[in-house]
Amino acid sequence: MKSKLLTVDDAPEIREIVSEILQIQGFDVTEAGSAAELKEKLEGEQQDVVLLDLRLPDGDGLELLPLIKQKWPDTEVIVLTGNASIDVAVTATKHGAYQFIQKPFDPKSLVVQVEKALEHKSLSTEAASLRNALSSMSGGGGAPIFQSAAMKAVVRTIERIAPADVSVLITGESGTGKEVITDLIHGLSPRAKGPCIKINCAALPRELIESELFGHVKGSFTGAHADKEGLFQQSEGGTLMLDELSEMPIDTQSKLLRVLQEREARRIGGKTNYKIDCRVIAATNRKPEDAIKEGKLREDLFYRISAITVHLPPLRERRDDILPLARAFLHRFASQAGRTINGFDPKAEDLLQKFDWPGNVRQLQNEIQRATLMCEGSKVEAADLSITAAVSCPDDESLTLMEAMERNTIVQMLKETGGNKLETAKRLGIGRQTLYNKIKAYGIET
Repeated sequence: MKSKLLTVDDAPEIREIVSEILQIQGFDVTEAGSAAELKEKLEGEQQDVVLLDLRLPDGDGLELLPLIKQKWPDTEVIVLTGNASIDVAVTATKHGAYQFIQKPFDPKSLVVQVEKALEHKSLSTEAASLRNALSSMSGGGGAPIFQSAAMKAVVRTIERIAPADVSVLITGESGTGKEVITDLIHGLSPRAKGPCIKINCAALPRELIESELFGHVKGSFTGAHADKEGLFQQSEGGTLMLDELSEMPIDTQSKLLRVLQEREARRIGGKTNYKIDCRVIAATNRKPEDAIKEGKLREDLFYRISAITVHLPPLRERRDDILPLARAFLHRFASQAGRTINGFDPKAEDLLQKFDWPGNVRQLQNEIQRATLMCEGSKVEAADLSITAAVSCPDDESLTLMEAMERNTIVQMLKETGGNKLETAKRLGIGRQTLYNKIKAYGIET
């Protein structure tokens, strides 16, 4: 779809030149030669950009600026005038002008400024959309997803830190939504137009992770059949998320620290460095202080990468979010399945609310997706859910109630899947290695 542009100038020759220049570039251009014509246009279809002359025969452009922004709040206004002054420019900017161009203008420069105005409009629209999403998450919308005080605080933190180009460390148990938070930070940042690439450091073999991060040159190791760009290069101008940072080999962490300090990296087998230009967001499901003590995380890397730390509390510590999240998931999955399901019956809601969700939001999402398929009526019933509120304490009395519930959930899910650990981990919304660790820690026989 063509971008729409309105040029407002009392000189026909100026309007003709502007129209010709911009139509060649593919813009849909309309004209107005007076304040009266502009006001008529304001009652019609909204334009993407307005080129406004400040001196009109029947009005002052500075006085018309607020009217344009009132009628078309998302429209970018570029002021054109032959009588420039600092005071006028400041006043025009205060009234909402995006740019101030003095006549006579260079045609190429005009096209560049119009394209920049359109890009600014697009970014503003996307940021507004994300802020609306954040508002609904934190309780500003009609049906807030996040109602807990803890997550409202997280949302406020995101809004503050997203515009600042600093590294962020996101902590929290598996399944709490660290990738979602990364997407929100990226989307509200000045790098929103760039890529947002995520890598799970625990999922890559030790010998491949450096190649993935930094790239390699052809012949640098067995299997390197061609040059390869690393994720730092692929993330240029955007964001790179390093998930499960504490699972990265310590020697690779040393190289990563140097890259973050010097803002440049070198491909494996390469002879020269390349500059990096991306925001780094790291995440871990371990407590950083424990990972440091266990030798899993370099302390100096932790301090380098945690300029800002965002902690996502587990779902059991923010029970006010359980039902709003469940309803949001149900709406999504029911729509995808072409079903009409109007929420949960009271027993199902009670069960959802009381369950401890060891796999957190990811497990809740998987549970609701399953319930959507199992539900035969207009509401999800307790019988449609695979979870249970019953807790039978194991022989090991050292386990807390929460740990006992988590153990029982894993045992139950293993029974349902016939001992299939991969499927069990998937249904619980946790990683396979995390499941193995819990099976070992709880002494579960499979």
